[in-house]
Amino acid sequence: MPIGAHMSVAGGLHTAFERGQQAGCDTMQIFSKNASRWVAKPLEEEEVATFRRARAASPLAPLLIHDSYLINMGTAAEEMWQKSINAFLEELERADALGVDYLVTHSGAHVGAGAAVGHQRLAAALNQITSQRNPLRPDGTPATMILLETNAGQGSCLCRSFAEMAEVFGRLSEPEQVAICFDTCHVFASGYDMRTPAGYTATMAEFDRLIGLDKLRAFHVNDSLKGVGSLVDRHAHIGQGELGLSFFHALVNDPRFKQVPMILETEKDETMSEDVANLAVLRALVGCEANELAAVQALAMQTGVAESQKRAAAKAKKARGGKAVTDEAEQEVL
Repeated sequence: MPIGAHMSVAGGLHTAFERGQQAGCDTMQIFSKNASRWVAKPLEEEEVATFRRARAASPLAPLLIHDSYLINMGTAAEEMWQKSINAFLEELERADALGVDYLVTHSGAHVGAGAAVGHQRLAAALNQITSQRNPLRPDGTPATMILLETNAGQGSCLCRSFAEMAEVFGRLSEPEQVAICFDTCHVFASGYDMRTPAGYTATMAEFDRLIGLDKLRAFHVNDSLKGVGSLVDRHAHIGQGELGLSFFHALVNDPRFKQVPMILETEKDETMSEDVANLAVLRALVGCEANELAAVQALAMQTGVAESQKRAAAKAKKARGGKAVTDEAEQEVL
């Protein structure tokens, strides 16, 4: 199955392919612009051509883009709502120009207006967006598909449950243009206990009943620093959080998801050694027997020790006036 990670685009969008292959990815996710800003310079023809050449030469597939963190299509505030729609349309144009398969977006927040209003606003925004799109690109290939990401449930965030996500889908005029990105940390934090085989089976059965597994097109594979139902979005390395290896063992060995991309969004530095280690843990789980999980857990904890040492060194460097590198720093590259 395609397993990968979110990759930096420092030095140009096309550079992500080399990083992804160096880390051992089969698939990857990127930002096509600074995720903390509304505005980005338009993509130039040569930039698009260079990206497409790099993709043609790379085995990485499918490709995902995550949109700006500022976009909120669930708000009742008209100015912010329309600004978010326009920004998301721009993200879609960029994704289509680059030939990317999926564009992931957060479901948004109602910001005090109430979940019912927020879900209606989110669906209305998506309907406005899909009505303005051609489902095919000029070359005849399918346009980039929109993926709504599951939420951890913090604050006034929408789609806290599969039932709420299903409510939004029930309002869509062109549901074939929209699917789901299942963030494992978020689903766990929102209250779905997937730590046991029975819990995993029940969670996926509920998703299938309410939404349909055919709508599940990507996973964000993150362990959770906080417990089930915490409503706190804090990612942890695989096997080092509250979700644990039993869940990931069930996931990577589920034949229904053999072709579904699984993207790491865990903390890392510029060496990408954390990605390499997390990918190794996930792959060690493929075909692993339940009685072999202890050995894989030991591998995961070795990663944790190395990670702790590196973070301590980074903090010490920062204290001396240096700059610690985080996975957020790469947002400033475009």
